[in-house]
Amino acid sequence: MQNIRFFNTLTKKVEDFVPNEPGKVKLYTCGPTVYHYAHIGNLRCYIMEDILDRTLRYFGYDVKRVMNITDVGHLSGDSDDGDDKMVAGAKREHKTVMQIAKFYTDAFFDDCRKLNIRRPDVVEPATNCVPEFIHMVSALLEKGFAYIAGDNVYFDTSKLKNYYVLSNMNEQDLMVGVRDDVSEDTNKRNKADFVLWFTKSKFDSQELKWESPWGLGYPGWHIECSCISMKHCGEKLDIHCGGVDNIFPHHTNEIAQSEAYIGHKWCNYWFHVHHLNDKNGKMSKSKGEFLTVSLLEDKGYDPLVYRMFCLQSHYRKPLEFSYENLDNVKAAYEKLRRQTSKLVSEAGKGVLNETDACEAYRNKFKEALGNDLNSSSAITVLYDVLKSELSQEEKASLIKEFDTVLNLDLDKALQEKETSVDNETKAYVEAKIAERAEAKKAKDFAKADAIREELLSKGIVIKDTREGTVWEIQ
Repeated sequence: MQNIRFFNTLTKKVEDFVPNEPGKVKLYTCGPTVYHYAHIGNLRCYIMEDILDRTLRYFGYDVKRVMNITDVGHLSGDSDDGDDKMVAGAKREHKTVMQIAKFYTDAFFDDCRKLNIRRPDVVEPATNCVPEFIHMVSALLEKGFAYIAGDNVYFDTSKLKNYYVLSNMNEQDLMVGVRDDVSEDTNKRNKADFVLWFTKSKFDSQELKWESPWGLGYPGWHIECSCISMKHCGEKLDIHCGGVDNIFPHHTNEIAQSEAYIGHKWCNYWFHVHHLNDKNGKMSKSKGEFLTVSLLEDKGYDPLVYRMFCLQSHYRKPLEFSYENLDNVKAAYEKLRRQTSKLVSEAGKGVLNETDACEAYRNKFKEALGNDLNSSSAITVLYDVLKSELSQEEKASLIKEFDTVLNLDLDKALQEKETSVDNETKAYVEAKIAERAEAKKAKDFAKADAIREELLSKGIVIKDTREGTVWEIQ
């Protein structure tokens, strides 16, 4: 089993990954709130989580990845204030919440398909799990970790020894006016407390409501991920993923309620992806041009250009978006596809006798990914393979293998080359190369040059390498 190290937000350092069960990984990623299209800043996070998922599988782990769909309970303010984002979306488009949820869930996974983001093994909408939410809230009340005030149920953060274990926040940071998203809720015993279950006492306009022991209402956002994760991954989670903006309060609150509920450590590793910025700061839906995958397509960009744009930067560093930067990546990606398509791939057509050099490049690729998921260095190894003295068959085999992680459709570029040359052309070229070899053997260099020129006149370029003569169609 290949070793992998990455930065664990919980311990604030890069660590060797050791799963709870040898060879198996339970991975949870926070899914979208489906009230609008995902912008490309959101999708950077999902791209890098996809690389983590694919790397673990490439290294031999049996991965079960679970993702929620938030279709209720996510308010516009982190401090349990503002409208439910789903209700706001329904009002904006004069539709029901469920119509909004279905439309934007489909749109999200369509964007993921275009970006070659693998669909998680389990996708669970929050509205499917209301009984689980009610059960956990009830248990937290029984254990003394929650209280009822104003008909809402709140988690009591004062009962925890280290509520801020995941973040660098503290009680003073939550004073009203210190952060823009913090407002006064007179029902709370402590500033850090958060809602587990809302009732009509606070939001009469909420469309989706369920009967509960505390009145007609709906779950808070944070309770969803805890319950959905435990439903499918049990009480011991290996890795929890999300954007850095989820560290506080969302993931902090998940840890609080989960560990209060189960009575032991819940998740060992926390993987967070940094923001995508533009020249004005963090990209969001509320300011500037609303950049979506569809908009990039309308401007002439293959969505995989954006995937490569993300992979060329480390996931823990802010990434600045501009069309100039994207244009540079577009040119590089198109050149990479052309270089790959020129290879004559024999991968999968028999036993490939790899050289030690081939294995060395594979090890460098794994080393890059295993060292805090350095996707940029992994791409550099791919370029090194293309420039190397490896045989074309070895290059094609490695690129196809590497692309199971990078997923830039380079395997399709190889296939396009193979299918674009018909058997008749192949037979003609190979016969001419054999004829030229005989001419050179007989020291008839004039004839050998004439054969080269004949092929060139038909757009076929031949090159003599140490492995023999190779050819390509220009």
